[in-house]
Amino acid sequence: MATPERLLVIRNDKLGDFLLAWPAFALLKASLPETRIHALVPAYTLPLAGLCPWIDAVVEDEGGDHRALARKLAEGRFDATVAFFSTARVARALRGAGIPYRLAPASKWYALFYNRLLRQRRSRSVKPEFEYNLDLARRLLADFRLPAREKVLQTPYLRFPEDEVAATRRDLAERHGLDPSRPWVLIHPGHGGSARNLPPAGYAELGARLDGRAQILVGAGPGERETAEAVRAALAARGRAAVLQADHPGLVDYARIIAAVDLFVGGSTGPLHLAGALDVPTAGFYPRGRVTSALRWRTLNSPDRRLAFAPPPGAHEDDLAAIDLEAAARAVNDRFLAP
Repeated sequence: MATPERLLVIRNDKLGDFLLAWPAFALLKASLPETRIHALVPAYTLPLAGLCPWIDAVVEDEGGDHRALARKLAEGRFDATVAFFSTARVARALRGAGIPYRLAPASKWYALFYNRLLRQRRSRSVKPEFEYNLDLARRLLADFRLPAREKVLQTPYLRFPEDEVAATRRDLAERHGLDPSRPWVLIHPGHGGSARNLPPAGYAELGARLDGRAQILVGAGPGERETAEAVRAALAARGRAAVLQADHPGLVDYARIIAAVDLFVGGSTGPLHLAGALDVPTAGFYPRGRVTSALRWRTLNSPDRRLAFAPPPGAHEDDLAAIDLEAAARAVNDRFLAP
C-alpha cells in the first residue's frame, strides 16, 4: 500500500482519553512526516486539539447519525483512518465514507465495519491506556511497512511558551495575592464521573496536611464551582487558607493555569491528564478496580513527577474515602514540597 497522504485519527470521547492518545499522534507524525493528519474530536476538546503539534487539521464531530458523519468524512478524502476509540456510529460512518484503510481494536461487534483489526483486550488493563493507543499506531505503520520513530516519545506532550506561563503566573499572583517564592498547589476536586473520586472532605483533609509553605488554589471546571467552594470552605474551617480559581474562559486557559502551578492534585479525570501532559507534578486519586486503576489511567508526566493513591486492600475498590490521607499528604510533602 502507498503511504497515506491524508490520515484520520479518532479519539472523540473524553478529555483524558484524548490526551492519552497524544503519544500515538506524536509517533504517527514523526513516522509519517509527509502525511497530513486530521483528528475527529467533539466541540469540547476542539480548542485543545488545535494546540497539538502532531495534528495538522481538526474535524469537529457535531453529532447526528452515522450517515451525516459519513458524508462529512467523505469530503476529507482520507486514505486511512485509525480509531483509537470507536462506537457503532463511528464504525458505520467510516465505512460509509469509503476510507480504504480502517483500523480499530477488535473488541465490539461493530469491529466488522473495519478492515484492519488489532486484538488488544483492553479490559484486562495490563498496561496504561496510552500504550494501547501506541500499539494501534505501530500496527498502522507496520501495515504500511514503515519504521516507527520511537525517539519522539518524551514528555511534555503539551507545552506553552515560557513567557505565556510566566504571564499567567504573574496574573495569578496579582489576582489572588500569592507569593511566587512559595510552592503553589492546585486542588481540583471536581470530576467527570467516569470513575469514583475522593470526596470533597478528603481533599480538604489532604490540603490541610500539606506543607505549610504551600499556597493552595482550588480549581473548578464548568458546573464544579459549588464543589470547589465547599473544599475551600472546609480548608478555611481547618485554619488553612485557599483561594478559589473558577473563573477562566475555557479549557486552554485552564491548561495555562495548570502549567503555572507547582503541583496538581485531583481525581482520575481530564484535568489530571492535562497536568500530566504538561509534565506538571501530580498527586492522583484512583479506584482500585482493574479498568479504573492508576496503572490503566497513568498520566503522561515523568515517573518522578507523579504519585497515585488508591483504596487499600480490604476496602471496597471504589471507596476512596478509605485512603490514608495522612500518609498520602506525607508522601506528597516528601516528594514535591520539601524545601
